[in-house]
Amino acid sequence: MSYTDYIDFKDVKKILVIKLRHLGDVLLTTPVFYNLKNNLKDVKIDAFIYEDSKEILKNNPYVNEVITYNRDVKKLSFFKRLRRELKILKDVKKKKYDLVINLTEGDRGAIIAKFSKAKYRVGIDPEKKGFFKKEKIYTHIVKNVKTTRHTVEKNLDALRRIGIFPNEGSKKLHFEIPDKAKEKALKILDENNISKNEYILIHPTTRWRFKCFDKFDQLIDLLHKKNEKVIVVSGKQDYEIDMAKKIIKDLPVLNLAGKVNIDELGALILFSKKFYCLDSLSFHLANALKSNVRAFFGPTCDMTWGIWQNENAKIIKANFSCRPCSLDGCGGSKVSDCLTSILLKNII
Repeated sequence: MSYTDYIDFKDVKKILVIKLRHLGDVLLTTPVFYNLKNNLKDVKIDAFIYEDSKEILKNNPYVNEVITYNRDVKKLSFFKRLRRELKILKDVKKKKYDLVINLTEGDRGAIIAKFSKAKYRVGIDPEKKGFFKKEKIYTHIVKNVKTTRHTVEKNLDALRRIGIFPNEGSKKLHFEIPDKAKEKALKILDENNISKNEYILIHPTTRWRFKCFDKFDQLIDLLHKKNEKVIVVSGKQDYEIDMAKKIIKDLPVLNLAGKVNIDELGALILFSKKFYCLDSLSFHLANALKSNVRAFFGPTCDMTWGIWQNENAKIIKANFSCRPCSLDGCGGSKVSDCLTSILLKNII
């Protein structure tokens, strides 16, 4: 007699893990891949993620194949999009997965799990959200915790639900930096007369404006007065590059905004003396690399998205009774008082 309906992994040879979220969210799923591979030695494990998140898993040794979904499909006409969506479902079905784990609450992941025809289908409890009887798609439902819990642990709950229980040593984040990226970062430093571990890296931008700290220019100025060498980086989107330019102005920094890819960003974080950033992908990268990082948190929850197994990390936040509210700025204004009120005193 078994205690509960854990999976009999003798039947499992091919697994698909679905995480249709942004870059940082995908990075926080990496302990799932590690634990599956570590517990099931001969199993093939694939990932289904957004196209723009592929950089996070492309070098991961615990992922056999990365299948991507291009969100530009939504721009197609109805019939073209329908044909593309049906092709994706057909291709997944052809792979004959035995186990599909959907780590997102959205409908698309549930539909993929359904059409996969996998014997075992694991998903987050939709709690009556989404389409009718969505929960019936899954053979195993992962209950939503009602208290605050780090996202890594929430992802790992999907494994616990089917009988895999990770220990603390197996929960680390995985991000592999290729030697080529390290060499490129070192070349950039050398060309600008900057040595490893002798500069401060700053990533002041994010796609979510309400997460932005408004005093990075003052921070850079203070660091300059302390004779620190400063490098500024950002994503490659035009609005992020423009944000970085407005912050830098005429300050004496090495501006690499929009000029490095994710692998090179990881290398620059790894080689930095200290790293300042927001609640974003770069913060999760810093945790994966155990870097000396300081992250500004506003309306988002630092217990859910914060430090993970990194003794060198610190959260900078204001003591507001209303945070974390998870709103896009106070009252939906896109500006968060809990960030704008943070003073630079005692930060450096």
